Amino acid sequence: MKRSALPPGLLRDPRHWPALGFGLGAAPFAPGTFGTLLGIPVYLLLAGASLPVYLAAVAALFLLGIAACRVTARALGVHDHPAIVFDEVVGFLITMTLAPASAGWIVAGFALFRLFDIWKPWPIRWIDRRVHGGLGIMLDDALAGVYALLVLQAVAWAVR
Repeated sequence: MKRSALPPGLLRDPRHWPALGFGLGAAPFAPGTFGTLLGIPVYLLLAGASLPVYLAAVAALFLLGIAACRVTARALGVHDHPAIVFDEVVGFLITMTLAPASAGWIVAGFALFRLFDIWKPWPIRWIDRRVHGGLGIMLDDALAGVYALLVLQAVAWAVR
C-alpha cells in the first residue's frame, strides 16, 4: 500500500479510531500536526488533575496507544503510517506535564513537541528506525515529548 493512502472504509472500523486520531490523521497535509492538535483538548481535560493522576492517565493512554497503533499499522501494512497520530497526542501530553494550562504555554509546548517530533534527535531517530510495532510507533513520540518537556520546564524555570 502506498504510504499516504488510507484504505476506503478504515475509518468506519472503531478499532482504528484512536490510532487515526478520530479522523484527524486522514488530513490531506501535516497529519502529525493535526494529531497534536487533538492533544490540546485532552490536555485541558487532564490539566486540573493532580500530578499522579495526570501521569497515570498519560501512562494508560500510552499503553492504549501501543495496542491501537499496532492494530492500525497491521491493517495499513505500514510500520508508522502518517495517518497514525495517537502517538502525537500522547507525546504532547508528556510535553505538557507540569505546564500551566494557559494559551502561551500550550502554544510553546505544541511548537516544541512538533520540533522534536520532526527533527528526531538521537536516540529518537534510532528508535523510529529500529523499534517496530505499536511500541515503536509510540516510543519515539514519547521521547520527543520528554525532550520538549525538558526544554519547556527549563523555560518555565528561567522565567520565574
